[in-house]
Amino acid sequence: MGIVWSRRRSDAMVQGRALHFVLRVGDREVAMKFYREVLGMKVLRHEEFQEGCKATCNGPYDGKWSKTMVGYGAEENHFVVELTYNYGVAGYRLGNDFLGITIQSKEIVEKVKKAEWPLIETPDGIVIEAPGGYKFYVEDKEQPLKDPVQKVSLAVSDLQRALNYWTKLLGMKIYHRDDTNMVVQLCFEDDQLSVIESKMKKQKHKVLMALVVLDTPGKVPVQVVILADPDGHEICLVGDTNFRLLSVIDLNADKLVDEAITADTSTQWFVQNRQHKPLA
Repeated sequence: MGIVWSRRRSDAMVQGRALHFVLRVGDREVAMKFYREVLGMKVLRHEEFQEGCKATCNGPYDGKWSKTMVGYGAEENHFVVELTYNYGVAGYRLGNDFLGITIQSKEIVEKVKKAEWPLIETPDGIVIEAPGGYKFYVEDKEQPLKDPVQKVSLAVSDLQRALNYWTKLLGMKIYHRDDTNMVVQLCFEDDQLSVIESKMKKQKHKVLMALVVLDTPGKVPVQVVILADPDGHEICLVGDTNFRLLSVIDLNADKLVDEAITADTSTQWFVQNRQHKPLA
């Protein structure tokens, strides 16, 4: 059974949309090589943090971490991937909830093949696995004018329960439904963060972080509410106005992430202290 986030939306859905999906990486250098050279994504912004996020954006870790936004265009109108790196963690054990991200582009299929990255051919295109085990489905079709990233697929344990949560409480709209294969495709509509938070509390659903303002060094703060659906998928809702300012493309992003990779001595520290960098 699965829920699919789609980036398709009606004209009325100006503000509400899926912004990005977070993938945690244990080897930042290898990950950046994959997303830049194999998938052909651009580094949109890179940010370093000296301590853990108070909204647990980097997971349950209180040490130094970074996030790097990669995608095929500006965050204002493209769905992107957030790569989260914790300096003290070597990798992460995957669950069975994340099924993959679907991209539509003949050009990217050709790019992957040219890079000689391991792949599986399918009737629709190819399936590839990013460092860390995350799957990407690349459809061998003409690339859309707006954004080649089409959807994120998640597994759920009870489809109707998940639908009630994502549509009635989060306000998403059913875009397509396939009852035979038990798959539903959804897209976002507008709502205020405080309104959504109130709905969740009233229905006794998990609010992992109540409405809070998060600071990013040197940039504008943003409002967020963090929820968990019945299957434990974390959902971070972000206020629109300041997010547009925060997510402006940084022309120095490539340089910043490369400098951070070069300066990263966390692995050497574990070796010198005769320890293994832990898996999470």
